[in-house]
Amino acid sequence: MVPLRDDNPTTITPFVTYGLIVANILVFLVELSLAPGQLEKFFYTWAVVPRELTASFAGQAVSAGPTEWLTLFSSQFLHGGFLHIAGNMLFLWIFGNNVEDRLGHVKYLIFYLACGALAALTQWFFSPNSAIPSLGASGAIAGVMGAYILKYPKASVLTLLPLGFFITTVRIPAFFFLGWWFVQQAFYGAASLNAPTNIGMEGGGVAYWAHAGGFVFGAILGPLLGLFSSDSEASVL
Repeated sequence: MVPLRDDNPTTITPFVTYGLIVANILVFLVELSLAPGQLEKFFYTWAVVPRELTASFAGQAVSAGPTEWLTLFSSQFLHGGFLHIAGNMLFLWIFGNNVEDRLGHVKYLIFYLACGALAALTQWFFSPNSAIPSLGASGAIAGVMGAYILKYPKASVLTLLPLGFFITTVRIPAFFFLGWWFVQQAFYGAASLNAPTNIGMEGGGVAYWAHAGGFVFGAILGPLLGLFSSDSEASVL
């Protein structure tokens, strides 16, 4: 299922959401300009490498690059391919504006970055010795989705739905669309724990635990930052 848009108007211009999308695209263009060897070094420098983060937490010096904890934030702007960034930016475009509308610009930016960092830490918790870089905005966007489902469970999401050889569009309540997405991430994350080669980061694929963790932390942090405050309170920042 691919979301196309939601029927959920906003009262502000979501400058932060737009800015995050532009920032991600610009960083991706930098990635495209790099030779394969340079790109690999770029990822190992700015993405989260779990075993290096583990060593850093133990007080060990691991590299001459940025302090390891900073990669919890820089990794949120890296992507592994066109489909990776296209999917992430589509979800951010659809669901981010409404959460920004509720939290206000400043709180929303703090919320987004915090969800991304906590999502990366969730993935690290399950694979602390992995040498494979973890990157992408998915964890932060999962946090946005976790807040969205709490505030707008009945919002209608226009969804592209493949049915065999046919493709149609249907309107699905956000509670079902995002709820099903979360169940999938949690299921695949749990399944990866017993796989010989993990479905997630160990296999160089999808970091499912980061998605599930980001979603949960988004549902926690959103209300704490004013997701359910009145319109006048929400527009302060």
